[in-house]
Amino acid sequence: MLKAIKHELLLRKNELGNEQIETIYFGGGTPSLLTIDELHFLLAIIYENYTVVSNPEITLEANPDDLTTKKIKELAQSPINRLSIGIQSFFEDDLKFMNRAHTAEESKKCLVEAKKYFNNITIDLIYGVPNMSNKKWLANLQQAFELGIPHISSYALTVEEKTALHSFIKKGKVAPVDEELALKHFNILVEETEKQDFIHYEISNFGKSNYLSKHNISYWQGEKYLGIGPSAHSFNGIERSWNVSNNSKYIKDLVENELPSESEMLTVNNRFNEYIMTGLRTIWGISFEKVEKEFGARFLQLLKKNSQSFIEKGLLEIQQNSFLSKTLVTTKKGKFLADGIASDLFIVNEM
Repeated sequence: MLKAIKHELLLRKNELGNEQIETIYFGGGTPSLLTIDELHFLLAIIYENYTVVSNPEITLEANPDDLTTKKIKELAQSPINRLSIGIQSFFEDDLKFMNRAHTAEESKKCLVEAKKYFNNITIDLIYGVPNMSNKKWLANLQQAFELGIPHISSYALTVEEKTALHSFIKKGKVAPVDEELALKHFNILVEETEKQDFIHYEISNFGKSNYLSKHNISYWQGEKYLGIGPSAHSFNGIERSWNVSNNSKYIKDLVENELPSESEMLTVNNRFNEYIMTGLRTIWGISFEKVEKEFGARFLQLLKKNSQSFIEKGLLEIQQNSFLSKTLVTTKKGKFLADGIASDLFIVNEM
């Protein structure tokens, strides 16, 4: 697999032209299973074949049970400077419910150790879990604050089809996901992080000043990115591509000197809709100037018309950033509904 990833990196090294790499992200599974030598091997290939800025943000995703003290020390001596740790909850019963391999004790222990060597740490927390009280959700957040974690990504529990959870809910063994409960937890999340001086810069992301995720911001702002490995996605501004998810096929194609990917050219409508979806999720909103410049006056006219009812309901508002610059953003009341609002602003028919 590592040889195949190396080969893909080499085959695709001209795709970004002379553009500089500002962020590197080891994700999409459990990259912390890689040894430190294997991580150095991949980073060396990137540095030898791509133009990387002098101080890039380099993130590694990990689960608490992978982060031994020895592993954390090794990572701290590597170019990796940011850890993304899948905590999910600090309570044992929640972790068992979510079928997580780690324990609550391992969560706390790994974070205490990680804080000794890394300043830039983000954790995932899940809310809206059936039978999770507001008090328990608040305790989860307080634990993160007490540990001094500078960034939190927090998501409502979702139920995917063909999963054990989906089956348990269908059989009545587990209570269904309650949207009202999720909304209460979301409001607690927003209020409590604000008290701790976190910036709520994207619907699910909260960071202290200087700890916002540069990598994720690039996605939300429509910048180009290159995804390497099975199932990885890439975007060059007008075309989206994705690698096969089958490991054997991925390796086989690269052995035969072929890229294991498919691609699609995005229509103007596709790009507009994606900008609406990502823009409404962030504090930067949707720039009227950018819509007119990149998509045309007709798109801006329709956006203003279609957003009017949401402005009247207090879910969206127009911010005047300068004399000519205006942006459309969600209000506090509208944040939790951002994805639904965005879908109503999509342009379906070709313009």
